[in-house]
Amino acid sequence: MVGGCNIIYKEPGNFQEGALILVDKPLKWTSFDVVNKIRWCLKSSCGKIKVGHAGTLDPLATGLVVVCTGKWTKQIEMFMAQEKEYVATVRFGAVTPSFDLETVPEGSFPYAHIDVPYLAGILQQFTGTITQVPPAYSAIRVNGDRAYKKARKGSDVEMPVREVFVKELELLEYKAPELVLRIDCGKGTYIRSLANDIGKACESGAYLAALRRTRIGEFRIEQANKMDELIAFFQTKM
Repeated sequence: MVGGCNIIYKEPGNFQEGALILVDKPLKWTSFDVVNKIRWCLKSSCGKIKVGHAGTLDPLATGLVVVCTGKWTKQIEMFMAQEKEYVATVRFGAVTPSFDLETVPEGSFPYAHIDVPYLAGILQQFTGTITQVPPAYSAIRVNGDRAYKKARKGSDVEMPVREVFVKELELLEYKAPELVLRIDCGKGTYIRSLANDIGKACESGAYLAALRRTRIGEFRIEQANKMDELIAFFQTKM
């Protein structure tokens, strides 16, 4: 803990040698917004400096982002490969093209038949190694272009099927039409796709209404810095 902010340095105060900054990403910020703001804050004291993040969060998600500076950016792939934990709110009764609230909910699907015992049986299908199709509104490259760019233009995008690993799904709460889950999963898991697939498995429709990342490897959200606190720290200490 340095000046009220939780920053891990390779050498005290030396961002060029390497620092690890845990950030609680605000709603509607992109992960790149977080990186760019930290880079801008460091510019006056460090000059040109490498800053990168491990694992993108969508703008409508909040929670833990691991940011590395200087020589520690070489460790980003290691952090990206680590297990992650999320708390997700899945809403039944409609679907969206993006599988979340980036696009407008559409359709009307039944969910009166869904209760906790029913969900407990369904959720067993989504642990272990599973296959999923990433949402077309994602940053995955398809034929050299970002899928979301094509999707936003109204083009049909054929997304590749992938295998992912879900270690655990815990049902935290169900108050129709909303299901709250804790999810432990491996690299590359799309929680939006998981929400969409759960809706289909329940013979209904569903989309991701809220998402918060609470852990990456050994790092937890409780250790993370708020962006306003980080900005204030850099402005007063750098």
